[in-house]
Amino acid sequence: MSGVTRSRIVGTGTYLPSRVMANAEMAALVDTSDEWIIERTGIRQRHIAAEGEMTSDLATAAAKQALDAAGLTPRDIDLVIVATATPDQTFPAAATRVQHKLGMTHGVAFDVAAVCSGYLYALTVADAMIRGGQGRTALVIGAETFSRLLDWEDRGTCVLFGDGAGATVLRAEAGRGLPSDKGVLAARLHSDGRYNELLYVDGGPGSTGTTGKLRMKGREVFRHAVTNLSEVMIETLEAASLTPKDVAWVIPHQANLRILEGTAKKLGLDIGQVVVTVDRHANTSAASVPLALDAAVRDGRVKDGDLLLLEAMGGGFTWGAAAVRW
Repeated sequence: MSGVTRSRIVGTGTYLPSRVMANAEMAALVDTSDEWIIERTGIRQRHIAAEGEMTSDLATAAAKQALDAAGLTPRDIDLVIVATATPDQTFPAAATRVQHKLGMTHGVAFDVAAVCSGYLYALTVADAMIRGGQGRTALVIGAETFSRLLDWEDRGTCVLFGDGAGATVLRAEAGRGLPSDKGVLAARLHSDGRYNELLYVDGGPGSTGTTGKLRMKGREVFRHAVTNLSEVMIETLEAASLTPKDVAWVIPHQANLRILEGTAKKLGLDIGQVVVTVDRHANTSAASVPLALDAAVRDGRVKDGDLLLLEAMGGGFTWGAAAVRW
């Protein structure tokens, strides 16, 4: 290869469990209503994994669809990274389960834990490994069964989340080192552990010996999200020598419609440029960005040469963004 190596997304895929839980069903469980949920979050429904359906199952199904879209097979893959906060087991990694289910006995497979920012972290790691020559083709997957972390009596959290998986195939291609190159142009990641108590799970193998349940202080998370996301989006664009005017589509983490509107406004972008799936999927944590990307690719919104700005923030806090030329 001449010039620089770029990691280009050459295939996307989705898997959503067959069970759909509408807001009306949530209202039968906790003191809430369809109107209350829609007004505050934009969510109308979410998908819930079936009994015995594990995160690695969702991830594998999405990976197969992404491979089909790329015209590749598991034999072509050098690297499998799964971003998840809900692995099948404490160890080994869900990625090794996916590797096995795809019939792979070669390559490298591991998980990344950055909660809702997980896909951005995994994408950045895969890009660095590809540019560093440790592989040419990678499966980068965000997959979650968040329904198993929820306190179904807490209306402030249980209405917000759903299950699903999104996958992308990255492949090394030659670039010229210009903003017009296709592939990952720049990515910036951040974290700040001071805010653990605002969004966390109250258990774990090293503390309580239990899985625990999700806990969140929604107002505080919202305030940090709009500021952190808008700042990292600008930082990422500047790193790629680009501006908000160059952006065709924002592919955001799907936490709350108000957050999506707030970050778009701060960048001077129209909400019509933001891919929104939160109404159908709810918050699927690490799966939400690749799920939204696949939706926009398959319905034809994303076109050859479009600049995509991916962004997410999650527990930790962790947050990040990536500028990707389609």
